[in-house]
Amino acid sequence: MKVSEVLRRLQDDGWIQVKSKGSHRQFKHPTKKGRVTVAGKPSHTIPPGTLASIFKQAGWDT
Repeated sequence: MKVSEVLRRLQDDGWIQVKSKGSHRQFKHPTKKGRVTVAGKPSHTIPPGTLASIFKQAGWDT
């Protein structure tokens, strides 16, 4: 899955970008706990382990 697809899915689920530095972006949700960090340029592919971590942080099923 590409970074751009994850970013779109986060925004569609209500996550709001609250911080960014370089290629790292942090998202916060109004009702869910914690933050989700996504790193990389939009065209890059996210490694499977990193993608699983993002899904876990966002509270999504893998």
